[in-house]
Amino acid sequence: MDDAEGLTFPDGPRTELDSSLARLVQSAQEVLATQGRLRNLLKATRSVAGEIELAAVLRTIVEAAVDLVGARYGAVGVIGPDGMLEQFIHVGMPDDLVAHIGHLPQGHGLLGALIEEQQPIRLPDIAADPRSSGFPAGHPPMTTFLGVPIRVRGETYGNLYLAEHEGGPFSAEDEELLVALAATAGAAIDHARLFDESRRRERWTAASAEVTAALLSDDSEQSLAVLADRVALLADADTVCVVLPAAEGRLRVDVVRGDAADTLVGLVFAADGTLAGRAQESGHPHLTDVGDPLDPLALGPTMALPIAIPGERGGVLTVSRAAGRPRFATSDLTLAADFAAQASVGLRLASAQADRRTIAMLEDRSRIARDLHDNVIQRLFAAGLSLQALAGSVDGATRARLAEQVDALDAAIADIRTAIFTMTSSNADERPSLRHRVIDLMGELGEAFPESPRLTFSGAVDLLVTQDLADDMVAVLREALSNAARHAEANDVWVRISALDGVASVVVEDDGVGIPATLQRSSGTANLDARARSRGGEFTLGTREPRGSVVRWAVPLEGE
Repeated sequence: MDDAEGLTFPDGPRTELDSSLARLVQSAQEVLATQGRLRNLLKATRSVAGEIELAAVLRTIVEAAVDLVGARYGAVGVIGPDGMLEQFIHVGMPDDLVAHIGHLPQGHGLLGALIEEQQPIRLPDIAADPRSSGFPAGHPPMTTFLGVPIRVRGETYGNLYLAEHEGGPFSAEDEELLVALAATAGAAIDHARLFDESRRRERWTAASAEVTAALLSDDSEQSLAVLADRVALLADADTVCVVLPAAEGRLRVDVVRGDAADTLVGLVFAADGTLAGRAQESGHPHLTDVGDPLDPLALGPTMALPIAIPGERGGVLTVSRAAGRPRFATSDLTLAADFAAQASVGLRLASAQADRRTIAMLEDRSRIARDLHDNVIQRLFAAGLSLQALAGSVDGATRARLAEQVDALDAAIADIRTAIFTMTSSNADERPSLRHRVIDLMGELGEAFPESPRLTFSGAVDLLVTQDLADDMVAVLREALSNAARHAEANDVWVRISALDGVASVVVEDDGVGIPATLQRSSGTANLDARARSRGGEFTLGTREPRGSVVRWAVPLEGE
């Protein structure tokens, strides 16, 4: 029994069993940990895929990445057209610390290396890497680093950055998880971009329909202003300008909406070398990402869109953001160019509609003028003839009274004819017509005569006389009336303005003392003669029977 109490078993099998159990437990723990991280990856994937707004997607990506691998700091950098970072969404730093640091990273140093290499970068010590350019003053210390690119449809959209791993350096497994999350993020970003673009396109399309309806409405006189207002809102722009051609090689800013309206409206500048000039010359939209001090309309990121404006050789719509604001994307340029093309159609339709209204008004005026001519004037003329016939069979006093009534009928006929010519003439120029200018001049100088001069028009003077010729005719009439007021000593003055048989003429008659010798040598009459000769016409100054004088100034009509 004593021997039995001292009996022992070797420990080798127990040791091997314990080791196997320990390894099994460790493997099981590793499996559980891996399953946990995979569940975390699936959770992060669901949270990223659950967002549709692009800004929300980007922030969700970086927040999910920080939780997934246990990092203290994280960020997503979006690469701009120039290869630098145009957006930087970060988590982990308090707002007051961010404000103290100042500007956000732009893509230099280690961040720039990730942009250039487009491959994952994992570092145990940032400072030890030669690609690191250090941190700005006030930046919290960072040692470990992990960065992976985010690709959208095969192109690098941006990068995902993590720093300060909780358990020491980032592991290969952390890198694999982050690469998997970045792939999901790329798909989510693509979906968000497509959704954002479809919504923006929907807004531009709806706005195009609204602007077209506004242009075609009765209150669309400020059509270009309506267009500029709508574009400024849709493009999130600070300044929108409608630019029209000016003199040869120059452009004029006609309408401005935004911050620079006071300084830009009415500005005339050389088209050569400007974004608006290139858009006008090529007929294609142009885009710049930065301002140009030599271009008055390129205040920052700017789009220049050609637009067809009725009555102009070619207009341009410039859309600008202030310097430092986000650039316009290529999709922005495409949407804005489509909008400008639709607006051009709307402007042409509105112009055609206005022309139709004008034609209808002119046709109505022509109908009224025909009725006046064919009915009213003929009846007045018949009444005058009847009174003249009656005057031959009455006594002298009654005959004089009948003659006065005949003269009154003649004056009424002349007035109606003047009204007829006014109704049937149209002038697109903003300046007053010749007829109105002559009437205004007669009103101005009428007080210089005992009786107001009598005025008659013959022919379609407002249709046939150009503005340049009208300037000369008004000047001639002013000189002739001034001479009559100073020298003629007349009781009655008659003025005839005509555009008949290819000749435009101004005739002024009076019943005054005739032609003084001094008047023939005056500088005024010499000026009238010079004006007539310069246009291939003639000026005559003669005597009127039985007394008085006649001034006649006549020149050929231009392009009758």
